[in-house]
Amino acid sequence: MGFLKYKNYTGSVEFNDTDKILFGKVLGIRGLISYEGQTVDELEQDFKSGIDEYLEACKEKGIEPQKPYT
Repeated sequence: MGFLKYKNYTGSVEFNDTDKILFGKVLGIRGLISYEGQTVDELEQDFKSGIDEYLEACKEKGIEPQKPYT
């Protein structure tokens, strides 16, 4: 298993050999931010988009985003 990092968040990288897809989830928070892609570039883009969307939703709702625990 590998890892992605973006804006102090870390995400897992896994491979589903049945569906031939890369997938993962953000680690160290209580919520679920998941992402997937056919290529590493697609996976990384979906990972970054998921975090950006999460942070934007928190901002719109006026809540503090969860900080990843270590």
